[in-house]
Amino acid sequence: MKSFLLKLSAFAFIGGVAAATIATTVNAAELHVMSSGGFTASYKILGPKFAAASGNTLDTALGPSMGKAPEAIPNRLARGEPADVVIMVGYALDDLIKQGKVIPGSRVELADSAIGMVVRADAPKPDISTVAALKETLLHAKSVAYSDSASGVYIQNELFKRLGIEDQIRPKATMVPKIPVASVVANGDYELGFQQVSELLPVPGITFVGKIPASVQSITRFAAGIPVGSQHPAEARALLVYLASPEAAPVVTQTGLDPVAPH
Repeated sequence: MKSFLLKLSAFAFIGGVAAATIATTVNAAELHVMSSGGFTASYKILGPKFAAASGNTLDTALGPSMGKAPEAIPNRLARGEPADVVIMVGYALDDLIKQGKVIPGSRVELADSAIGMVVRADAPKPDISTVAALKETLLHAKSVAYSDSASGVYIQNELFKRLGIEDQIRPKATMVPKIPVASVVANGDYELGFQQVSELLPVPGITFVGKIPASVQSITRFAAGIPVGSQHPAEARALLVYLASPEAAPVVTQTGLDPVAPH
């Protein structure tokens, strides 16, 4: 049955074999999934569809792809937490593959994510449509927040330098760990918030201003893999095939990501 599932297209998996699979739930697996923020909105919709069709259950832990927080996926794996699937920033996944913690060749490309900006829902919507406008908006802001994951690392280490405002903005810019950046903008702690669009959109109480201009944009690739020691590698592979399938693409798009075209 496991080898059969691996040969199915994601559509056939979710459709035609669903009844047969659910009928054999006595053999269903509990998959331990670790997912980072950028793909979480898509996963929260797609994961239950996979579970309903396959009869497997998904035990999900959320955390960033990197950083010092105990919830970060590399730190979870280092503590020995069980995992069958990890969904995370592509270059962070590559690091885990190099470290021997994720099975080589198990990587599946999922989606690309752009950086966007939000303000509080009742605040004026500033102009960030050009590089010059973005620079002026940042210089006039009272406070700026960004994430402790891939988008925030880029903003802190590269974007401010490229705009030539690193010295001016450093005293009022803060990297926010663990929680969605939009949440600290919504409650009034910060005036501007930057994070991947898919992580900004689900948060209430904010206005999405838009993506930062293309010439200073940084696209983050999300990918997934199967950790070494997975107890259910065949079922994990079936989940990855579905998440990367054309059938999943509309959900990926509606949650603020760009599906990766199949190669």
